[in-house]
Amino acid sequence: MGSSSVDVAIDMAKIELKNVIKSFGNVIAINNISIEIYDREFLVMLGPSGCGKTTTLRAIAGLEDVDAGNILIDDNSVNHLSPADRNISFVFQFYALYPHLTVFDNIAFPLKASKVEKTEIERRVLEVAKTLQIDTSLNRKPKQLSGGEMQRVALGRAMVRRPKAFLMDEPMSNLDAKLRIQMRSELKRLQKKVETTTVFVTHDQIEAMSMADRIAVMHQGEIQQIDPPKKIYNQPKNLFVAQFIGSPAMNLIEGVLESKNSKLVLSLLHTECSFILSDAMAQKMMSQHKLGKIVFGIRPEHVTLSKTPIGYQFETKVHLVEYLGATKIIDVMLGENNHTRTPIFLKSRVHSSFQVFVGESVWINFEEQVIHIFDQESQIAIS
Repeated sequence: MGSSSVDVAIDMAKIELKNVIKSFGNVIAINNISIEIYDREFLVMLGPSGCGKTTTLRAIAGLEDVDAGNILIDDNSVNHLSPADRNISFVFQFYALYPHLTVFDNIAFPLKASKVEKTEIERRVLEVAKTLQIDTSLNRKPKQLSGGEMQRVALGRAMVRRPKAFLMDEPMSNLDAKLRIQMRSELKRLQKKVETTTVFVTHDQIEAMSMADRIAVMHQGEIQQIDPPKKIYNQPKNLFVAQFIGSPAMNLIEGVLESKNSKLVLSLLHTECSFILSDAMAQKMMSQHKLGKIVFGIRPEHVTLSKTPIGYQFETKVHLVEYLGATKIIDVMLGENNHTRTPIFLKSRVHSSFQVFVGESVWINFEEQVIHIFDQESQIAIS
């Protein structure tokens, strides 16, 4: 980025939602959400379409009135304030640039609407344009810009107001894959430079993992987990988070915990796979969970494969090999559900140099410390 001054944003903001509820008819879009977004934090709201993340963002902005609860900015309730009075800038999925205006006039539009002095407008627009590296395009029209440049103009229009916070609703969804990768790093770097609280909505987990200070995973109007990306990935709190984060997704197989000969044994249903848990793990499990049905989970990169049985636990056969360049995804078959007759597969991510063919026998192994165990009924993680 350029070397312009870092006083583009002058106000800081902590945003807090307390027991916020919003419904559209019989559909609950926000279901009693409470969350604190820290000053200068880059928080990403992540979830599938229809989970309530955009409605939450619009509620913070004042574009949606909430049915219950309280929204605070810097400890002051803003429920009664209009969007214009909340001093927050919203960057939409569609850039909504004025096609007849130049880049300069598009960026300057909110300042002109607020009747800011002309020389101050020029100073702020140039400052923001230099920060975004679009200062050489100020006389161009939107139709003359690339997708990345249009995104920068939309960001510039938001930044020039010097808001307390930026709210961004999937601003990169219309960019091609290569440009999205470039803009992810630029946007994160820019946010750290201007030090403005940012709430970013996306359904793309790669965007969330690479950009966020913390991720709030949403599903059916509720926050399932809010933590830094590393913890979201390594310590998912429930089955939804475990399934939603990761590509390929975490392997999840129904299992059962049983006590045999004073040892705790985990068996995967409809397979021949079972193993004895360590005393430490068994003690932890029994303090949180009774014996019975569970869901076993493991990330594909934690499933190791070998062509020889030495040091490996279970023999199986290769079902599918997907070549992904530096790595391969190998599906192995563990068994078949006795009731539905559907096969039970386990995915393994291995280095591309590991040569194996469909139908070939392999042995699998994994370490106890990388497995995940979920209560089957509540779907909550118990290890």
